Amino acid sequence: MISKYGINTFLILAGFSILLILSSFFINNNFVKYLLLLGGIIFLLFNINFFRDPERIPPNKENIIVSTADGEIISIKEVFEKKFVNDTATQVSIFMSPLNVHVNRIPISGKIDYLNYVKGDYFVAFHDKADLRNERTEIGITSKYGKILFTQVAGFIARRIVFDLKLGDSVKIGERFGMIKFGSRSDIIVPKKWKVNVKVGDKVKAGQSIIFEYIDE
Repeated sequence: MISKYGINTFLILAGFSILLILSSFFINNNFVKYLLLLGGIIFLLFNINFFRDPERIPPNKENIIVSTADGEIISIKEVFEKKFVNDTATQVSIFMSPLNVHVNRIPISGKIDYLNYVKGDYFVAFHDKADLRNERTEIGITSKYGKILFTQVAGFIARRIVFDLKLGDSVKIGERFGMIKFGSRSDIIVPKKWKVNVKVGDKVKAGQSIIFEYIDE
């Protein structure tokens, strides 16, 4: 299934791919013919792969935070988050390559109490300052376990962040809420009372992989 968040872009790019393929049939030069044909097919398959939107079933547990994105854990660090969590917190950063599924999912059930879009730079997504300097969406959820903040961060190539959330929305863990087109990152920021369930280098899946577990004090 093609993601609803990228269907317009997909159709435009798919149309371009088909145009390349059809053009190859009118070229007499064999090298150019097969170059156009192969290029069109590869580009079409890449876009089908990029905009895919597989079904996901979140774990049947309440005291967890699942990944907001498919990708690789590139950073786990302590920060002081002052916009929503307003406390010393743990930040886990997930890098999405162009080959990953790019549909983003809600990490925990609750209510959207903070929503902020920030225009910014376009450093590569794994740059140390990308989470503070790049174009991004910041989303805060108040859950039964407290506040958590997560982001959609644009990268060097990805400059199109899509989301369909509003302040006051009630959301459920694992639900789709948007995507970042053509590779980027997502950060999840939670108070220190949450136990980190991943390590740098781990591969994770949106809506399924458990990033944090709640520690009952």
